[in-house]
Amino acid sequence: MSFLEISGLTKHYGPVAALAGIDLSAASGSRTAIVGPSGCGKTTLLRLIAGFEAPDQGRVVLDGEVLANGGHAVPAHRRGIGLVAQDGALFPHLSIADNIGFGMARGEDQRAERIAELAYTVGLDKAILKRRPHQLSGGQQQRVALARAMAMKPRLMLLDEPFSALDTGLRASMRKAVAELLEAAGITTILVTHDQAEALSFASQVAVMRDGKFSQIGTPRELYLQPKDRMVAEFLGDAIILPAKISDGFATSSLGRIAVDSMERRDIARIMLRPEQVQVNRTSREGMSGPPGTIFAEVTDSEFAGSMCTIAVRLLNNPDPPDAAAIGNTPLMLRKPGIDAPAVGEIVRLTVSGKAHVFA
Repeated sequence: MSFLEISGLTKHYGPVAALAGIDLSAASGSRTAIVGPSGCGKTTLLRLIAGFEAPDQGRVVLDGEVLANGGHAVPAHRRGIGLVAQDGALFPHLSIADNIGFGMARGEDQRAERIAELAYTVGLDKAILKRRPHQLSGGQQQRVALARAMAMKPRLMLLDEPFSALDTGLRASMRKAVAELLEAAGITTILVTHDQAEALSFASQVAVMRDGKFSQIGTPRELYLQPKDRMVAEFLGDAIILPAKISDGFATSSLGRIAVDSMERRDIARIMLRPEQVQVNRTSREGMSGPPGTIFAEVTDSEFAGSMCTIAVRLLNNPDPPDAAAIGNTPLMLRKPGIDAPAVGEIVRLTVSGKAHVFA
């Protein structure tokens, strides 16, 4: 049995269905990321798990204890669940030490020592314990919020977009530090985020939500390389989606003959590649020769972004797959290391690595 079991969870606000039948399970000590567009129900789900609201229908079971069953719900303060909100939600009139120890009994043995230990655990210097929240950086405030949640010794940790207010560099380092901290403590964690890269790098399980339901649940690698449909594919990153004919494990497409992850024969299909699967090599118009099926293209646009560069290419000699006329002049968006990206007007040869995914 999983540590967290959610089944048939629904929640309506008037005529609007915020959650329309949610099923989710999480193993003890695992990290689950929930992603989806704004308004799809992510935060509502966290609120039901935390106990701030009761579901209309469905069950929430944590470590064998039924926390919610339809209208019946265990109060939030008795669930043993920690929550870190987007803005940290620290008490501005309390010191950092008092914020961390807010949920601890005043007379608890070695209370001050435990507060200092928690601060150290989340990477905070003991010297800041006498300060107030407004005297800390955004990253430090989030660490305080995490320490405060951990002070309650939670069975489950809920993270509601806790890194969104941080700058890019701090966000990545903070995410890694929090993941390592929670893993070391063996705390089962659910992260809600709108950042696809954050979800894929943080979690052992990713759930993509749409219109109050989960479209797909799986490992980060499964969802990224084998998405259920176009929505999931494009929500988790850039995707090249092409019409193709499928036969004997290969697709005939505008990018030539490509290995695919299906042996089914289909005359009309849609395949997906991630941009990093398409390799780009410089050549020239005079050098446009090679084995049959070699694909050449012209760079029509280039967007430099430091370590990576996004280029648009127009195919020059594609085969004749289904709907070729509809995509023949549509540029493909590809990525190359910024230091070696071809310029607009250059001719390149395209090759595909790995297998394309065939949508069902």
